[in-house]
Amino acid sequence: MTSTRPSTRPRTRGNSPTPVLPDVDPAWLQSLDVAALCQALTARVMEAVALCRDYHPGLPQPKVWCDLRGKGAGQAHFGRGGLRFNGQLLEENRHAFFTEVVPHEVAHWLVWHLEDGPTFRPHGREWQTVMLRLFGLSPRVTHSFDTARSSPVPYRYRCACREHGFSARRHANAQAGQEYRCRHCRGRLCLIE
Repeated sequence: MTSTRPSTRPRTRGNSPTPVLPDVDPAWLQSLDVAALCQALTARVMEAVALCRDYHPGLPQPKVWCDLRGKGAGQAHFGRGGLRFNGQLLEENRHAFFTEVVPHEVAHWLVWHLEDGPTFRPHGREWQTVMLRLFGLSPRVTHSFDTARSSPVPYRYRCACREHGFSARRHANAQAGQEYRCRHCRGRLCLIE
């Protein structure tokens, strides 16, 4: 079943009719449950890929998963043949995902499938050009989402200058003998009992 999104207004960049994705109604996004939100995300990816196909007709349709965990918002996964998105961050930052994260990952998808794509730098000139000219967006590499819920750090460690949060994996590595040091004071990090 596909959900129908309310009509969106096409965006333009400056006075020139640069092809960009239409804006999405934030109120509509907030009204979606988790399943409908992931379905709408897939539709948005398809919309972005359709825009890319105007310039690269042979671009394959990526699969879409909402299975990414941790601090990353999205990931173009060429081995799996698709795009991964962080479901937790998607729920908390719906509008930004549709307007920034989807174009960011689809730009990676497009650049990878160009003739020399695999040799290009991930956020290099080609990717930046796609972000600017095709999607009309500033080519930002990182997001500023709050990742506290998507990347919990339940284990507390201490050095000479501050406390540090460790994930379960990092804590297990520390317990197995891996030594971690503070980037600021260079002191050894020790578990707070």
